[in-house]
Amino acid sequence: MEKLLSNLKIAVPKKIYIKDPESSDLGRRIVKHSIFLIDEIGFEAFTFKKLGNKIGSNESSIYRYFESKHYLLLYLSSWYWSWKEYQLVLETHSIPDPLNKLEKAIEVLTRAINVDNKFTHINEVVLNSIIINENSKSFLTKEVDQENQEGYFVIYKRIVSRLKEMISIVDKDYKYPASLASTILEGGLHQHFLKDHFKSITDCSKDVTPTSFFIHLIHNTLKSH
Repeated sequence: MEKLLSNLKIAVPKKIYIKDPESSDLGRRIVKHSIFLIDEIGFEAFTFKKLGNKIGSNESSIYRYFESKHYLLLYLSSWYWSWKEYQLVLETHSIPDPLNKLEKAIEVLTRAINVDNKFTHINEVVLNSIIINENSKSFLTKEVDQENQEGYFVIYKRIVSRLKEMISIVDKDYKYPASLASTILEGGLHQHFLKDHFKSITDCSKDVTPTSFFIHLIHNTLKSH
């Protein structure tokens, strides 16, 4: 198993990038430092010129990998959700009880993030901060329908489908499994944002996690199987 995991490559839809950043040292540095720079100054202020200055490379070299900063954000978002899907499958596949399996899935998708040393060029804690603050900007665009058709959001949607299936197995009569699944996935990010920035409108805190809230929610929403 360890040998298998050491060779793991997180898959991102190929149409998002011009050249695979995993294929070169420069590409990996672009990804690594873009994460820190976006977290530092925000996506609106982020530019390829500023990133080029950070990594000591021409702005034009970054355009060889990504058409625009929007596509770079799509890449980071897709990488993150692919990494979370890998964790989801790995940590739930051997759990036989459907309710316990759903609880573990919710934990995986809503918990605080630790650095995964398998990917030395990506700091998952900082990337998680970007996803909490910037993820919606990857799809709240006029081009979202076209990009959806191109498959840019396939990984995100696949996680929702996995969660939807788990919900339906726990309670086959529940009428809104897809809505509940997408609410858990997106709501997990939102509750992390609220507890850091709008503490007065959430019950989540350093003592009450978004995970505990959503597990409580499914226990009070779904019928016991």
